[in-house]
Amino acid sequence: MIASDLATATEALRDLLEGARAIVPFTGAGISTECGIPDFRSPGGLWTKNRPIDFGDFLASGEMRDEAWRRRFAMEESFAQARPGRGHRALASLYRAGKVPGLITQNIDNLHQASGIDAADIVELHGNTTYALCLECGERYELSWVRERFESNGHHAPDCACGGFVKTATVSFGQAMPADAMQRAEGLSRNCDVFLAIGSSLVVWPAAGFPLMAKRSGASLVIINREPTEFDDLADLVIHDDIGAVLAPFINQ
Repeated sequence: MIASDLATATEALRDLLEGARAIVPFTGAGISTECGIPDFRSPGGLWTKNRPIDFGDFLASGEMRDEAWRRRFAMEESFAQARPGRGHRALASLYRAGKVPGLITQNIDNLHQASGIDAADIVELHGNTTYALCLECGERYELSWVRERFESNGHHAPDCACGGFVKTATVSFGQAMPADAMQRAEGLSRNCDVFLAIGSSLVVWPAAGFPLMAKRSGASLVIINREPTEFDDLADLVIHDDIGAVLAPFINQ
């Protein structure tokens, strides 16, 4: 069913959520755009301005490591000032109500944690850009530490004390997906009765496989996205509307 208007969408979504035992949200960049964080693929998105830096290039080139950190700090204002939007707050309300055993996200902005969902119950498929890790020993570094050294060293990326490269805790193109996160996401997808795909183009694999996995395991599939996706024909409910407006009625203060 493709909802014809916002009122119809809200009523149909409420019916599904109220009858659900376990709801698993799966979120993409679209849920965070109202928070001031640009998405990647749409016109004006981040990838239209800068080609993503491949993980192999990051490892092979000091210049690419410098450029990666330059880009990250250029985005710092957007990330630092962003606050959870209506979509994040609605999902946090469902979580507090005991309806959401876990949330799967492609986002790296930390806004689900900021909305009140326990970090232990969030599966970050593509990592987190609000801190950094050493690729060699796994030491965690705060961005303030990295920035201080980056700027005091002629805008060159700092290395870890062990000699390893320091990188945002995100998954880059060409970098292996985190096995633990993939396993947890699979478990959540197979054991829910409503799967909410929100703000995702559903074109990035293997992450895009989780809505299909949930549907094939018996869950109702809901897709909330401004633009059509390749999976719309498989979904039980499709809502092409503003994500914040769709989810706002589900916010419980």
